[in-house]
Amino acid sequence: MLVIADDITGAAEMAGIAHCHGQQVRLLCSLCCDRVAAEKTGTTVIATDTRSMTEEEAVAETRRLISHLLPLSTPLFKKTDSALRGHVVAELKTLMEMTGYQRAFYLPANPSKGRIIKDGTYYINGTPIDQTDFSFDPEFPAKTAVLRERFPDAEANGILMPDAETVEDIQKIVAAYDDGKTLFAGAADLFEAMIGTIGTIGTIGTIGTIDSTLFLCGSTQSKPLDLDIPVSPMPLAIYDGNQDIKEWLEETSAIYKREGSLMITISFRHRTGKEVAVHLREMTATLIQGLIAQRQPQQLIIEGGASAFTTLHRLGWNELEVVSQLAPGVIKTKAPNGTFVIMKPGSYPWGNMFANL
Repeated sequence: MLVIADDITGAAEMAGIAHCHGQQVRLLCSLCCDRVAAEKTGTTVIATDTRSMTEEEAVAETRRLISHLLPLSTPLFKKTDSALRGHVVAELKTLMEMTGYQRAFYLPANPSKGRIIKDGTYYINGTPIDQTDFSFDPEFPAKTAVLRERFPDAEANGILMPDAETVEDIQKIVAAYDDGKTLFAGAADLFEAMIGTIGTIGTIGTIGTIDSTLFLCGSTQSKPLDLDIPVSPMPLAIYDGNQDIKEWLEETSAIYKREGSLMITISFRHRTGKEVAVHLREMTATLIQGLIAQRQPQQLIIEGGASAFTTLHRLGWNELEVVSQLAPGVIKTKAPNGTFVIMKPGSYPWGNMFANL
């Protein structure tokens, strides 16, 4: 199967599921998609980062990627965010036009994680999504929980958005429409239903140690973690765009050199918009690049897909080896230089990964 994900943590999540299912998996960034055509076995997962682009850029990147891959030799799955973020309709419309799929089923629900669609409304643990912290998302704030209001042009473009309150609902949809003419797009539960593993993959490991670790909490959905390591929040002047990172890099470098581990956080949320989001991930990626240039960590832990993609791109780590799944959606990979990279979507919990620390 070929999986195209609109962010790197979503791509890693799919790669982890396929890996646990015993498949041979390649996890790539779209920057090296020209290497994919020769690979016709196992599962290839490509992260495009189109969620962080403008809609026009996302469509152009989707066209560029698919043009490298045609003709498709395996079924295609489009991984989208389970919190309705991204240029969903534009990307699916482009994929259908280029690949010949006659319709698309968009199923962002993850019932196994308390995220369901009931009567056309999206709920997270019983709360409409527009009444959760996703209403503060800097690029795709949830202003409505009604799918037809969030994606008013979906059905006119052949994109169906069915209810899904249970994993059985998703399994029934896959069984009824997996006919080679339908493009499936959505979250982890849908992908697991397609490869026959839904409900069978749980936490299979812990992080073990945080010695020699750089930890980037780059998501607005990040929750505080008390791991007994130094924490350096982004200064307000940098957050507001009034100062470069020179002094912050000097300060964090001294801490990292002395302590061996360091957590970078963003503690402010008063600015929103695409320019703000781009600024924040560029600042944190530059900081991480500067720290790693001074000392290679044993592991790099990143929370937040856009932050992860930008950081990996800055480091030149465009192909990762899948090592294991630590928790649902939390994947351990290995970079070309040997550093272990652990990624988690900002909206997912950490689970019991740090229980033994």
